[in-house]
Amino acid sequence: MAVAALKQRPVLKTFHATVNVTRMEQWCVEAQSAEHARELLASGAGYRCEIGECINIDVDLVEE
Repeated sequence: MAVAALKQRPVLKTFHATVNVTRMEQWCVEAQSAEHARELLASGAGYRCEIGECINIDVDLVEE
């Protein structure tokens, strides 16, 4: 037990990153037709029904 207490932990630094995350989400909107629904969703109407899975992550920049 004394030996474990003497072991030094590595010094860690904090890094900041710019990360772009692509995620599939399900959105719902009430409309009269599929075309009307597309128009409403494209204009920002509707609401998120379910948060989907992350499908892509790109790390653009890492700073010290």
